[in-house]
Amino acid sequence: MSSLIFSEIELGRLVLRNRFVMAPMTRCRSSQPGDIPNELMAKYYSQRADHTGLIISEASQISAQGKGYSRTPGIFTKEQTEGWKKTTELVHKKGSKIFLQLWHVGRMSHESFHEDRQTVGPSSIKPNARVWVIGEDGVGKMIECPIPLELTKRQIRDIISNFRLAARNAIEAGFDGVEIHGANGYLIDQFLRRSSNLRRDDYGGSIENRTRFAYEVAEAVSDEVGNHRTGIRLSPFIKQRGMDDEEAIDTILSLSKRLDQLGLIYIHLAEADWDDAPDIDISFRQKIRQVYRGRIIVAGNYSTERGERLINSGLVDLIAFGRPYIANPDFPIRIKNGWGLADYDPNTLFGGAGEGYTSYQGYTQKSDQVNPTHF
Repeated sequence: MSSLIFSEIELGRLVLRNRFVMAPMTRCRSSQPGDIPNELMAKYYSQRADHTGLIISEASQISAQGKGYSRTPGIFTKEQTEGWKKTTELVHKKGSKIFLQLWHVGRMSHESFHEDRQTVGPSSIKPNARVWVIGEDGVGKMIECPIPLELTKRQIRDIISNFRLAARNAIEAGFDGVEIHGANGYLIDQFLRRSSNLRRDDYGGSIENRTRFAYEVAEAVSDEVGNHRTGIRLSPFIKQRGMDDEEAIDTILSLSKRLDQLGLIYIHLAEADWDDAPDIDISFRQKIRQVYRGRIIVAGNYSTERGERLINSGLVDLIAFGRPYIANPDFPIRIKNGWGLADYDPNTLFGGAGEGYTSYQGYTQKSDQVNPTHF
C-alpha cells in the first residue's frame, strides 16, 4: 500500500517516519514495590517500535496520590525515572519516537492505594466506575471506586507542581515528549465536566473556570519541558464513568483554543471505540481545526481506510491504534502488505508476565489469518 498514512510528518521539532501512532494502553506490568518500569516493559515497547512513527506510553502516575490501578508505572521517583530509560533507549534504537503519558486519576482510584485511605477529586461525587486492584490473594479484580474528598486549592497547586516535576523526569528518562492525560474520566477530565465538578470557586461553574486546571497543568508542563514536547489527550464524546455533560463539546473547544495559545504540539482525541460507534460530526472536526493549529491525533477503533480519509481531508494528522498493537507488534507493516492480523487474549491484558504481552510474534505466513484485509 502506498498512502499518506505511511508518509513522514513533522511533530514539533521531530520528524516521524509515518503517521501510525501506538495509543497508550494500561498493561500493569511494573515491578514491585515502587511501580518501577522494567526490562519486560522495555521489550514490549521495543517490539512495537520497528515500524511505528510515534509511541505514546501507558499512563504513568505523577505522584502516589495519582495512582488508580495496581502495578501501573510511575514517573515521580528516581527509581522510576531510571527504569523508564530502559524503554526509551530500546525504542530509539528502532527508529521510533516515544512520548510518556502523564496522569493523575483523581476519583478513579481505590483507597487501598493510598496511605491515608482517601481518593480525591474536584468534588465529592462517587464515579460510576471500577478500577483494577490486586488483592491480598494476588488476584486482580475490578472494584468500585469510593466517594472522593474534594481537593483544596492548595492541593490543586501541589498537583500542578507534580505534573511539572513528572514532565521533567520524563525528559530525563529519555522520552521525546509528554502527553498530559486529560481524557476518559480521570482528574483533568473530572474538572472539565459539570457532572463531576460542582465547585463554586475559580475551578468550577463556568467553562472558563472548569478549563482552568487543565490549562494550568499544560502551562506548567510546557514551561518546564517546552511546548514542542507537550501534547494532551482529550475525550469530548466519552460519557461513561459518570462523565455525561451536554456542555462537553463547547468546553473542549474552549480549552483547545486556549491550548493553541500555549503552542502545544498536539491534541489527541480519544473517541468512541466500540464496534458500532457513530461517526463524529464533521462540524466538530472543522471547529477544532479552526481554534487549534497544532497536530491532531485521533483514536477510536479506526480502520486504516477511515483514518486515511480523515488525513486526506486535512482534518486530522495522525491515527492512533491501540488493541491491534497488542497481538501485532508489527502492525503497520502488516497493514502495508495486506497481511492478516492476530487476535489478542483478553485474559492477559492486565498484570502477569510475558505471556500475552511480549509473547506475540511478528508476521509469518503460518500466522496469517483467514481474512488478510486492513484493520
